[in-house]
Amino acid sequence: MKFIKDLSEKEYNDFFKRTPNNHFMQSYGWGQACLKNRGQIPCYVGLKNDKGKLVAAALLLKKKTPLNMCYFYSPRGFTMDFSDKEVLTEFTKQLKEYLKEENAIYLKLDPPIMYQEIDMEAKKIEGGKNNYDIFNNFIELGYKHQGFNKLYEGNQPRYTFRTYYDKYNSFDEVEKTFSKSFARPVKRSYNYDLEVYQADEVKTFHDLIKIISSKDGFHEYSYDYYKNVYEELSKQGFVKVYNVKINPQHLIDKFSKELEMEKKEERKVKIQKDIDYFKDILKIHEGEYTCASLICTYSETGAWSLYIGNDDVATYTGTVNRLYYEFMKDAYNDGYLYADLFGVVGDPHTEYKNLAGIYEYKRKIGGDYIEFIGEFDLINKPFWYKVLPMLLKVYRTIRKGK
Repeated sequence: MKFIKDLSEKEYNDFFKRTPNNHFMQSYGWGQACLKNRGQIPCYVGLKNDKGKLVAAALLLKKKTPLNMCYFYSPRGFTMDFSDKEVLTEFTKQLKEYLKEENAIYLKLDPPIMYQEIDMEAKKIEGGKNNYDIFNNFIELGYKHQGFNKLYEGNQPRYTFRTYYDKYNSFDEVEKTFSKSFARPVKRSYNYDLEVYQADEVKTFHDLIKIISSKDGFHEYSYDYYKNVYEELSKQGFVKVYNVKINPQHLIDKFSKELEMEKKEERKVKIQKDIDYFKDILKIHEGEYTCASLICTYSETGAWSLYIGNDDVATYTGTVNRLYYEFMKDAYNDGYLYADLFGVVGDPHTEYKNLAGIYEYKRKIGGDYIEFIGEFDLINKPFWYKVLPMLLKVYRTIRKGK
């Protein structure tokens, strides 16, 4: 077998497309976005068999360090059949040589592989499916596992909710898996004459995600970050931005007419509540405006709801649920194998920030609760591997002080 250090864009994309477990974070465009956003140098490497056919590939993000060294990260890498031990063994052997040539300290990866089947409390299901063999293969080949973390300690969340569409004969069947507390706001959202549309910009999204970040205690990325992600992934059709417009004045007029016609007192109270609410909103937004935005990413096989931004109006009207609903429905109709809600915790009862709340919300949308195999490090320089975290901490402290 032959190791390829610099796969062409076409070679890489062609292999990526035909490999079943492809992940958008291993796409060619994600590497280009990371170059723009973080200064990580994308390296597209691969392994060809004796017939010259690619059997493994990986996007490696290279980060330089002092003393002419570097380290690599392969986000949700590699792109290959992990059950093929022979290929994994040879690819690992060649990667070790590559790390030596690059004077790299280590290579980190977090494969998109389920570790074991779990219940809704994140506990192992006895007799359930697992990939212990693949895990053990990594260990035997010299990879160092970084532990079974439960929160967001790693580069990527180790848990998620994912709906596999091959279980269902229609989207109506998928809808039946939604909890009532998720489905009710979706149904209610139709009362507000929302306009769901796909946008070709992310400025509106960025303005909205600032609201979510301040509430949940997260720091949002810069506008340029989201812009770069959108521009690079859109080249392969691997991104969509779902926006929702709402018109407060239109709704005041609509509900006022309904109030005149309504005879039931209980219903009148609800209608008046909506009128009063949107009169207050009208003081802030004079006309139609976008109240929620969802960025979704794709590979050839999967769909991910990645980032969401919204204001309080979107929460009041059920718009947030509606966005996820539209994403799930379109992913089904477009023929993707699954829809992934991209990240939850492995401790449903954690009191850290709002992580338990995020878990609970995504659980209501349904799907399988997935535990991924975790992070592995392939270490080339053991001494510098131990020292690097301390050096980076000092370096970042100095930078902040400038």
